[in-house]
Amino acid sequence: MDLSTTVVNRTSPPQAKIVLFRSLFRGRDDVYPRRFESRKTGRSGYAPACANEWVRGICEKPRIKCADCPNRRFLPVTDDVIRCHLSGCDADGRPFIAGVYPLLQDETCFFLAVDFDKSSWRDDASAFLEACRRLSVPAALERSRSGRGAHVWFFFETAFPAVLARKLGSHVLTETMEGRPDVGLDSYDRLFPNQDTMPRGGFGNLIALPLQKGARGQDNSVFVDEHFDPWPDQWAFLASVHKIGRMQIEGIVHEAERRGRILGVRLPPQEDNADEPWRTPPSRRWKEAAIAGDLPSTLDLVLGNQIYIAKEGLNPGLRNRLLRLAAFQNPEF
Repeated sequence: MDLSTTVVNRTSPPQAKIVLFRSLFRGRDDVYPRRFESRKTGRSGYAPACANEWVRGICEKPRIKCADCPNRRFLPVTDDVIRCHLSGCDADGRPFIAGVYPLLQDETCFFLAVDFDKSSWRDDASAFLEACRRLSVPAALERSRSGRGAHVWFFFETAFPAVLARKLGSHVLTETMEGRPDVGLDSYDRLFPNQDTMPRGGFGNLIALPLQKGARGQDNSVFVDEHFDPWPDQWAFLASVHKIGRMQIEGIVHEAERRGRILGVRLPPQEDNADEPWRTPPSRRWKEAAIAGDLPSTLDLVLGNQIYIAKEGLNPGLRNRLLRLAAFQNPEF
């Protein structure tokens, strides 16, 4: 039986579910992060799964970081890894929670995820999903492991350059902020992958895989509808998710760049080596769209350790423009 073409639902065999899961949540397959919790210190986090971890005479953690270790032997993603994650424990009966590194070694990605975890995460995620609907961009909403946040997932038909995927996410956020500027710039910083390019010696940021049994038992790490109620059949929902094609994402990003609708500030163009000179207007200046709505005749600013502007009395369009004006490119980030 060809499991790749099987309609998957809650009654499907485990292997069919694993095939579907891996077709959506695809990141680096040569290494994956596993969650740890130290009984001694209470510290928790994720570390690359390594066959040599804590092997005496070979592993030198914590003196040497995994990224710098000459003896690292990372474990690849396999069906058994996904099976352990979904079932909640490894072969030895220990709790098992896996993550994924979205950024591939060629600096592409198969998905983009946006993280919302502020106190207003429900309203922020709802506004973001509404912007997705206006742009006809399919997206899936997951309540996070903690139950106090959400992830919005975009899945791609093929691996796209991370810079292109992140521009899509930034554009949707820009459109979201037009109607709800309270979403803020911290949401923009929480895109997975977090980087356009692979950090030297590293893997890029990780995101926890959904549907881990322990969290799922508390209705967390599950996919939910617009009312934040879990879909009754998680597997049937995932089987219905539409993936975004390259032509669609390129068309959306191209039009967003033409209209200056991607959050952030562009670097000044370099005359001799501009990356995309064909996108630059003849004047070499990008014309901002007019701000809709009534504008105040004056603004009160308070100069302290920062510049403070009261939000009261500012319409959403103006608040969004001020937030974008305050953003700047940081190539070291």
